[in-house]
Amino acid sequence: MNDRLAELSGSGVAIWIDDVSRRRLSTGNLAELIKDKNVVGVTSNPTIFAKALSNADDYADQTRDLAVRGVDLEEAVRAITTYDIRWAADVLRPVYDRSNGVDGRVSLEIDPRLARETDKTIAEARALWRLVDRPNLFIKIPATAEGLPAITAALAAGISVNVTLIFALDRYRAVMDAFMTGLEQAKANGHDLSKIASVASFFVSRVDTEVDKRLDKIGTEQAKELRGKAAIANARLAFEAYEQAFGTQRWKALEAAGALPQRPLWASTSTKDPNLPDTIYVTELVTQGVVNTMPEATLVAFADHGEVHGDTVRGTYDEARKVIADLEALGISYDDVVNVLEDEGVEKFAASWKELLESVSKELKGAK
Repeated sequence: MNDRLAELSGSGVAIWIDDVSRRRLSTGNLAELIKDKNVVGVTSNPTIFAKALSNADDYADQTRDLAVRGVDLEEAVRAITTYDIRWAADVLRPVYDRSNGVDGRVSLEIDPRLARETDKTIAEARALWRLVDRPNLFIKIPATAEGLPAITAALAAGISVNVTLIFALDRYRAVMDAFMTGLEQAKANGHDLSKIASVASFFVSRVDTEVDKRLDKIGTEQAKELRGKAAIANARLAFEAYEQAFGTQRWKALEAAGALPQRPLWASTSTKDPNLPDTIYVTELVTQGVVNTMPEATLVAFADHGEVHGDTVRGTYDEARKVIADLEALGISYDDVVNVLEDEGVEKFAASWKELLESVSKELKGAK
């Protein structure tokens, strides 16, 4: 195993890879990452699947069969994506078993076009849960206002959930409330809480992308000093909110009933600004009990030259609050930033889903 990644894991950070594809599975690459790079989980999203499907040869046999059967486009996409996710879940099953269900998880996102439709999100979550039929699956549900009741309903039905596209601290608090409400309902419904898991995916680098763009327009020395600081500050304050929520009597009652905590997951951890270190969103967010899901380039970079400087989250909250306050003083509205990022996130994933549909449609037509 890689020493740097082993040290990161030993510091309490679960290393997941933010990518899945038929090629990665068929070549045994995912199994190698588990063995050699401390990877203990997989996340996917519409953009990742759109990229995977660009290698059409990897999916040719399945696409041909779907075309011969006359399967419609939406169902064909479900068949293709759930096949990959089921395969990845099987590869990770030993990790799931030895971690007692904490890790070894694979995430599959609901059609992002449903992000503002609660009932359809719930129905799709149930359908995907049945289709994949693996206990180490996470259904990804966006943390939109409309997604919150869907998160609760899915958990109440015994479905493990990865809550995605979280940017705002207030929304994150609402996500944790939806999680606990879901577990309370699951318990009332007779589900074994120890079998239900969840992570909350807090997006990191995109915050800097949006904030730094605004800082550059201001252009003062003070603005320049704040570049590259907002995302880490926001994530650290999210962990403070996590500590507060999971220190309550409400949580302790659920924990006593067998529930697992909803771990914070740092998503969007690749560095977009070439002036920043390529491992900054890993090194600066190390603490016990979190997940960091990395694109392969970030994983490789950390394995090569990443450093662990102990816990870089706990005890930083006052400094993080000052960063947000300084941004507000310059006229950069936190609320506006996170609202823009949520809307953009939904739109980008919907665009990727459209691209995925177009790719599969083209292959289905070509296979006839």
